[in-house]
Amino acid sequence: MDQPVIPSIDRRAIPPAATETTWTAGDGHVLRRIDWPAAATPRGSILFFPGRGDFYEKYFETLEEWHRAGWRVTAADWRGQAGSGRFGDDAVTGHIDDFGQWVGDLAELWQEWKANTPGPHVLSGHSMGGHIVMRALVEKAVDPDAVVLSAPMLGMSGPPLPLALLQGVAKVMTMVGKPARPAWKWSEKPGEIPARRRDLLSHDGERYADELWWREKRPELVMGPGSWGWVERAYASTRVLEARGAMEAVDVPVLIVSTANDKLVSHEAAVRASERLPNGELLAFGKEAHHEILREVDAVRDRAMAGIAEFLDRVAPPQP
Repeated sequence: MDQPVIPSIDRRAIPPAATETTWTAGDGHVLRRIDWPAAATPRGSILFFPGRGDFYEKYFETLEEWHRAGWRVTAADWRGQAGSGRFGDDAVTGHIDDFGQWVGDLAELWQEWKANTPGPHVLSGHSMGGHIVMRALVEKAVDPDAVVLSAPMLGMSGPPLPLALLQGVAKVMTMVGKPARPAWKWSEKPGEIPARRRDLLSHDGERYADELWWREKRPELVMGPGSWGWVERAYASTRVLEARGAMEAVDVPVLIVSTANDKLVSHEAAVRASERLPNGELLAFGKEAHHEILREVDAVRDRAMAGIAEFLDRVAPPQP
């Protein structure tokens, strides 16, 4: 008997089963979201958040694969980026007054989403999204059955100086100029992608090009550097995570997918976190993977997706 043909995933189209809508926070701020319905016999539900300057379109391949595996899937943009508004002095600078605003949005959306989706409930985040998920876990603002973090920003790549000193320098920079001004140069032309940016993100040229395609298709998604205010608040939030006993009190199973080749976030911080978390696990990569592990070449990405599936089958099995 012939096997049914499974259609390939078009990374440059809204998946057929998915629906784009919005979600309104308690203070009236509107966030973009996208939802895949549950299967007839749902495997559970996954809520995913992208990183700084990211947008959920970049992760359609991963989200659609989870949906095809039976998961009910939701993804959303953080306030202040992609299709969820801006707080910087221009259309491309990413700014936030405090990371606590993002934690609050996550906590509020989590409670509503969890009440309307089948369990087990999984929370996932990439890069800065992973940082905010960890903050929410530390502050007990969410209660997932399991967590998956992709290249989480648990520490930023850079000089190995004390966090207090790094935050202090950033604090001075917010005082000598507008906190919402860009903290680094993105390109000689506003909105233009830096020439060597791909070397930081993925070895896969086609998957990297998908992001550029979506930026051209939907110009509102374009974001460049973070603000000095964002940098200072990022260091402040990292100090919350580094506090003694913070991660040690998180009892949720957490899988951290990280690469030693990461030039944007600290792999060492990810390794430490996996050791500090009582139920932490690490899936580590090396030179074969850049920062966007879920958008890497097939050999890397397949291993990451298989590791995530094995972890979830073990710690968050389907409900009877």
